[in-house]
Amino acid sequence: MAIITMSNPQDSETSSQSSQALKADVEKYPGHLLSMGQGKAIPPPLPNREDYVVDFDGPDDPQHPLNWPLFTKILISTIACFGTFIPSFASGVFAPGSAGAAKSFDVGSEVGILGTSLFVLGFAAGPVIWAPASELFGRRWPLTLGILGGAVFTIASAVAKDIQTLIICRFFAGMFGASPLAVVPAVLSDIWNNSHRGAAISLYAILVFLGPLSAPFIGGFIASSSLGWRWTLYIPAIVGFAWGGICILFLKETYASCLLVSKAATLRQQTGNWGIHAKQEEVEVDIRQLIQKYFTRPLRMLATEPIVLVISLYMSFIYGIVYALLEAYPYVFESVHGMGPGINGLPFIGLIVGQMAACGFVLSQHSAYVRKLAANNNVPIPEWRLNSVVVGAPVFTIGIFWFSWTGFTASIHWMAPTAGGVLIGFGILSIFLPCFNYLVDSFLPVAASTVAANIILRSSVAAGFPLFSKQMFANLGVQWAGTLLGCLSAIMIPIPFLFRAYGPRLRGEGKQTSR
Repeated sequence: MAIITMSNPQDSETSSQSSQALKADVEKYPGHLLSMGQGKAIPPPLPNREDYVVDFDGPDDPQHPLNWPLFTKILISTIACFGTFIPSFASGVFAPGSAGAAKSFDVGSEVGILGTSLFVLGFAAGPVIWAPASELFGRRWPLTLGILGGAVFTIASAVAKDIQTLIICRFFAGMFGASPLAVVPAVLSDIWNNSHRGAAISLYAILVFLGPLSAPFIGGFIASSSLGWRWTLYIPAIVGFAWGGICILFLKETYASCLLVSKAATLRQQTGNWGIHAKQEEVEVDIRQLIQKYFTRPLRMLATEPIVLVISLYMSFIYGIVYALLEAYPYVFESVHGMGPGINGLPFIGLIVGQMAACGFVLSQHSAYVRKLAANNNVPIPEWRLNSVVVGAPVFTIGIFWFSWTGFTASIHWMAPTAGGVLIGFGILSIFLPCFNYLVDSFLPVAASTVAANIILRSSVAAGFPLFSKQMFANLGVQWAGTLLGCLSAIMIPIPFLFRAYGPRLRGEGKQTSR
């Protein structure tokens, strides 16, 4: 039976037109070109692409994060900065329980200390992930996922059945915990202007150190109680889950580019004009570019920018001292002064008091900084940040010598080395905070890479300090181990003076700042 098909002249005409359109597209766009499908021609470009890009309504737009109400800014800053406290606290709270964990798994105490060192090493690995994520997807979700992911791996560490699982999960907990360390400075930069950013970062900086300095006596009491060492991990995990939930409910997105994406989506829905979009939606993920910006560039900056290298080394030494004291302080106050577990961590309160005093000192300089900024047409000069370091550097050195030469014998009251800790704490924050602001101000166009370089170096260096600090104080003696650290810190005292004098010239010659 024959089947007769009738051809429609109109269909033939349409097919002919489609073929001609495809042929024209091939001539217009040489090379491999995907088709629109159904024989459709490539549509003409939009009349003027920039007309379809959304933006804020000038610098005073209330939708811009810099113009949000003060209460909203304070709420966001508080939520974000406390998110930094959680991994910082988790990094040190396990140290008093490491001996118990080593005994449970029948390994040496040095292997148990790896639980602290690898957590801090995770801080070095995390920024490679979280820094690009915060610029591609905004601040809110990388920060929230980092806190929740850290809690998950901390729970995994707490229930570990062998030492390998424990220390590996501690590393990944640190890697997720690096999210607040890398992202929170960006959040504060999103919502605070030049006049107030330094004060906001003070809260960030003090919580970075308050965590590991409050952890030893809290962890000591937990580990020595009926709860045992595993609860030094359960507790920060529980707090992490709770705070992750708070971030989901109350933390707003602060990245201006992502806020414009939401604005564009709303406008598309309201107008039906699919061409409306934000600049951020034009960004295509380029793995090679991300690797260059957040891994290759930070390493290159450490190698080619003297300011980044020297300031980061100085901050690495300060950061390393904090984690060295996690092992040294309990050793000194237990072996020399006979204090029991938990009690031997209470002298850390002296360092916390010193840091609170340093925060007040740094903030007292803020009004003078704002006046200079206003007189200079709101253009910051990075070297203005170093005034506090000039005071903090010698105070820090004096504190280390004071602690070491009053803590080596029980004939000197334990309050004397504790008082030395007040000076150490004062020096730590009055060095770290202004140096951090100095780096950001010096390399503002590449601030993300600068912060990543700083975190990678300082966390890598600090990860090694807990592994040798107790042995150093035991073998050299408290006074001579402290003298060694004090001499190293004394060598670094001229650093802020040199950068105040020669910093502008070095920034002018730098490869990143000269671009």
